[in-house]
Amino acid sequence: MSVLPLLAHSNADDIVARRGGESISLARFLVDVGRVMAVLPPCRHVLNLCADRYRFAVGLAASMASQRVSLLPSTHTLETLRQMAAFAPDCHILTDADPGQYPLPAVVFPPADEAMPSAVCPAVPRLDARQHVAWVFTSGSTGLPVPHRKSWGRLVTSVRATAAALGIDPTRPPTLVGTVPPQHMFGFESTVLLAWLGGGAFDASRPFYPADIVATLGRVPDAVLVTTPFHLRTLLDADLPLPGLEFVLSATAPLPTELARRAEAAFQAPLFEIYGSTETGQVATRRSATSAAWTLTRDVRLSIRDGQGWIEGDDMDAPIALADVIDVVGERQFTLVGRNADIINIAGKRTSLDYLDRQLAAIDGVRDGAFHLPDGGRDDSHITRLAAFVVAPGLDAASLRAALRERIDPAFMPRPLILLDALPRNATGKLPYANREALLAAHRAQDRMDTPEDVRLPSRPGESRITIAANHPAFAGHFPGRPIVPGVVLLDEAAGALALALGLDEPCWHLGSVKFIRAVGPGANMYLKWQQSGASGAIAFTLADDDGVIASGSLTPGGAQTP
Repeated sequence: MSVLPLLAHSNADDIVARRGGESISLARFLVDVGRVMAVLPPCRHVLNLCADRYRFAVGLAASMASQRVSLLPSTHTLETLRQMAAFAPDCHILTDADPGQYPLPAVVFPPADEAMPSAVCPAVPRLDARQHVAWVFTSGSTGLPVPHRKSWGRLVTSVRATAAALGIDPTRPPTLVGTVPPQHMFGFESTVLLAWLGGGAFDASRPFYPADIVATLGRVPDAVLVTTPFHLRTLLDADLPLPGLEFVLSATAPLPTELARRAEAAFQAPLFEIYGSTETGQVATRRSATSAAWTLTRDVRLSIRDGQGWIEGDDMDAPIALADVIDVVGERQFTLVGRNADIINIAGKRTSLDYLDRQLAAIDGVRDGAFHLPDGGRDDSHITRLAAFVVAPGLDAASLRAALRERIDPAFMPRPLILLDALPRNATGKLPYANREALLAAHRAQDRMDTPEDVRLPSRPGESRITIAANHPAFAGHFPGRPIVPGVVLLDEAAGALALALGLDEPCWHLGSVKFIRAVGPGANMYLKWQQSGASGAIAFTLADDDGVIASGSLTPGGAQTP
């Protein structure tokens, strides 16, 4: 039987955590673990909701040392807590907040005991490598939490390999400062477990605002910032004096190269990214400012079968399908193409939402932004229209669209492009699908309120002129040597001209029908004529030039259904 210690620290005076101005020794930590073990009820499962990172770590250690299993869901909504109760009916909450706010039985983290015995340091717990220590949950496509079993041995293998890849020196261990919660897989592994198994310490706080992050980094020795792209960009944009660090560690989303370089220059330290998932644990790292390729940290193997990436290793029960599309570029290296769920196909052209997000973020003046494929956007019965949400003080929609046209194919131009003061990201910097749908719904509702009824349902014919520039980027691939305007570009131009003429704020157009009569090339000058064709609001249109009709069809603006 393989037995592994809970921590790499061995001396009673070794620092395992910092809390405010206090340095907490291994001896103190182990005494606190014993105090929590004494108050835990006779249950198998513990839902650790302690917001203070030190109390979370103590509760986690107490659960593990008493052979209890910690439940770590991705969110802590009331509905999620009810789902945890259904998953493990015996579970009890451990909290450092008011226990009366929860729908489950709760235990309060015990108050500090100032009279800590100093004679003997408790022994560091040692656990069977096979011991089941946690259920970590992701939210599946149905919205129900999906559990993934974590044994102590597999967590140790993953985190020790990451510590070695990052070059953590056990003789000069860092202090980890995390902007992510410890209950999330990234925060769980990269703040608490990385400190335990790398011989370092972690700060108990979870600073959020830039000034708080800077203050925390400035008060701890040999600091490492564990963060996300969203938190990192917000911090750098605050333009505060930043302390030097050992290194910066980022995860949860690929980091743009320019942001990585800005961070390295600002902190005078290398920035590393971690690649992993709830299912696989941490498996690769890269230094994002200098390389697009990820290097495996563990003895695992990558393969691609029928376009699907797989990872397998001796510490895994079975091969695990990756959520990302990858290119294997070496025996132990790979690059990311995008997430499987993010791959979109519009008019025969493929890209990923992640790629589009990176192009948006690279525009000077954009502080935050995200593309969104609306619900039902994969339905071929209408023109797929992406939306984009952007935080860019000082930029208007026209400037952003002009910058995007230099970076992305016209088929993927967002309609609408919605300017906001901030995006409702969660604690790990992600923008969940439900939040994006809510933003889009709010925009459409406001658009309907602001648009006069006689404009939404035009009853008079109209005409506009459209010119396709000779240097339009679509010609680069459609087709070399014989440039032709793609049909999707014709539709895009027609829809844009209609929206402009009718005063609509980039509605989601539904396609009733379309017929392409003949092709046109660079520099085409066209007439767009339209007429309302029914009470439903459908608009019949014709695109023509001096040689005759080019295309015709019908479009319905907004959320209205075609007849």
